[in-house]
Amino acid sequence: MEIFDQLNEEQKKAVEFVEGPLLVLAGAGSGKTRVVTYRIANLLQKKVPPQKILGLTFTNKAAGEMKERIEALTKSHVLICTFHSLGARILRESIGVLGYKKDFTIYDDDDTDRLIKTCLQDLNIKDKAAEPKAFKSMISKAKNSLISPDAINKDDYTNKLEQFFPSVYSLYQDKLKQYNALDFDDLLYLPVMMFHEFPEVLEFYQNRWHFLLIDEYQDTNEAQYELVQLLVAKRKNLFVVGDPDQSIYSWRGANIRNIMNFERDYPGATIVRLEQNYRSKSNILEAANALIKNNDNRYEKSLWSNLGAGELIKYYSADGDKAEAEFVAEKIRFYHEQQHIPYNQMVIFYRTNSQSRSFEDRFFLKRIPYVIVGGLSFYQRREIKDILSYLRIIYSGADYISFVRSINLPKRGIGDATLDKLRNFSELEQRSIFGYCQALVKLDFLHHSLKLNVKQFEGLKGYVELVERLKKISHESNLSTLVKETIQLTGYLDYIKEDLETFEDRKANLDALIAKAVEWEATVTDPSLGSFLEELSLKSTLDEVNGNNERVNLMTIHNGKGLEFTLTFLVGLEEELFPHANARDNHAAIEEERRLCYVGMTRAKEYLYITNSKHRFMWGTPKIQRPSRFLKEIPSEYVEKVNSYDEYPYRQKPTFKPHYPEKQEETVEEKPSSAKWARVSFSSFTEKTSIEPDQTIYKEGDTIFHKEFGIGLMKQVYQGSMGLTYKILFSNDGKERTLIAKFAKLKKL
Repeated sequence: MEIFDQLNEEQKKAVEFVEGPLLVLAGAGSGKTRVVTYRIANLLQKKVPPQKILGLTFTNKAAGEMKERIEALTKSHVLICTFHSLGARILRESIGVLGYKKDFTIYDDDDTDRLIKTCLQDLNIKDKAAEPKAFKSMISKAKNSLISPDAINKDDYTNKLEQFFPSVYSLYQDKLKQYNALDFDDLLYLPVMMFHEFPEVLEFYQNRWHFLLIDEYQDTNEAQYELVQLLVAKRKNLFVVGDPDQSIYSWRGANIRNIMNFERDYPGATIVRLEQNYRSKSNILEAANALIKNNDNRYEKSLWSNLGAGELIKYYSADGDKAEAEFVAEKIRFYHEQQHIPYNQMVIFYRTNSQSRSFEDRFFLKRIPYVIVGGLSFYQRREIKDILSYLRIIYSGADYISFVRSINLPKRGIGDATLDKLRNFSELEQRSIFGYCQALVKLDFLHHSLKLNVKQFEGLKGYVELVERLKKISHESNLSTLVKETIQLTGYLDYIKEDLETFEDRKANLDALIAKAVEWEATVTDPSLGSFLEELSLKSTLDEVNGNNERVNLMTIHNGKGLEFTLTFLVGLEEELFPHANARDNHAAIEEERRLCYVGMTRAKEYLYITNSKHRFMWGTPKIQRPSRFLKEIPSEYVEKVNSYDEYPYRQKPTFKPHYPEKQEETVEEKPSSAKWARVSFSSFTEKTSIEPDQTIYKEGDTIFHKEFGIGLMKQVYQGSMGLTYKILFSNDGKERTLIAKFAKLKKL
């Protein structure tokens, strides 16, 4: 079968390209995955050995889908993996040159937090502002920028907290090595460091992979960029697919310059543009094209589609965020019941996670099923992490963080002070933490023997014997048996029974972990404990999203990259919210916000709604909101303004003018029909606080609470005919009311 039959002309150009550097500018919905897949198939057809080809993606889900397509098309196995999986693979083989053992463990966020806390204790840093998460962020930024502890310029760190960073970073990295552990950033940082320090190791991998293919190149950070440059330096056979217009992850280190400078980095590189979109109707694409053309830092391209014009984009301006959520919920119900669109083909995109609450409230009341995409991952749930900590100490006795987590599950009387002494003495003895505990409870000779009371000794002895028994099971039985026995023998089910309210859910999660182990054994060639733990460490929340569930998707736009939906709502298009306040007066940041809006729009296949709210309670204050500048950048011919209760929205005038709210004033006698909402939303406040008349004289800008009208912002304080008078803007309905002070019964918030 001719492999090019299903490709358009530009896709064929990319697929047929063989040697040298190539940049494929793949617009949203342009079939880039097919291009990467068929390009690999073309290489295989030209007799390139499959083991000489390497494909890199950013998610396990994307890697799995691409691998399946290639195997279905060619019956060949090609290594397709994430950058971090590649780093783990390289380090498993070659980390010995850096002084680590190959059975290293990979720490997650909680583990690194605990280790940083240990470093702060060892350095006697007692400043309350010295939170582990702050240092974790600085360490991550340094590693992703390929800055080692020795290369830190102390002059770059000026405030009191930052001045601790060089010593914390250095000790943290030393302890990771001591515990034979890596953090997630090490999976990129250490291979690059190793390749620079040991050219012969680099040459080995350059000779292993002759052709490198990278998806979503615009999302690469400094470490990924450098890793790629090193691997292709010998042959320059680099095929990258990406879109600068979808570069939206600078906050986690992605650098748009990597793709914008491709021609500079690889002189003579070929550029292919994929502009035909196979996802969206033309009206959506034309509107998105017009929006993104306001950016300066981009490659010129224009998406087009032959799927038809489709409906105009619907724009709705709500009085408040409650009204916005009500409108969206009603439209979702209409499209589900009347147009028979499945819930899982609908999405609400918002800029910040905090915006989800109003939609969740409405969905709950209307019994619309939904899922928060990017919520708490299965592998981040407490019971899963507890059992994994046992499995990790079984796998590597040097893993101090897993030791700390597991030693008191159930409680064995080993407190923080004893743990610190066990760690210090194990270091003095130059033993792993578990090896030291074994020697201690077996009364072996130790130069530094810790004295324990009877309860502690018996508790530690029981723990050591338990882990030894589980280690034996790990050598004699399969993985799923080990997981099951770990749950049983540790007494963990009895431990979680202490909270009967959550017991069934947690037990179900543990059952799912056993099922995962069974599935793992059946689908991989190396179902070892080490590979299983590595797989779970590399899992991301989005990999778990099940597209078959009949639930409306709620997510930030950042979490929506690569997804598509029949019905899409892009909500909260307001200045200071989208674009975000953090982008204020920053041209590059505003351009990224615009790219984010473009990404949200191009997720829509058939129907796109854009909404904003005239009033919103933000950062503890009710605010009058201005429509987003992005609304003005969408040409009016692609937009239809709709009213809230029209099932078949009528078309307004052809001009598209976002509504800029005018103040509405209501006298004190008027009562809003939605006052009940205020009582519900702030029930904890109204239940616990007695609202008594008070003689406080409020000032402009104060945030207040009124039992009937809810939360409001004091706009004016003046003397009226009946005495002191307040003019207050209430966030619930966006109305401004005049209240007489002596009758107002206000409470300052």
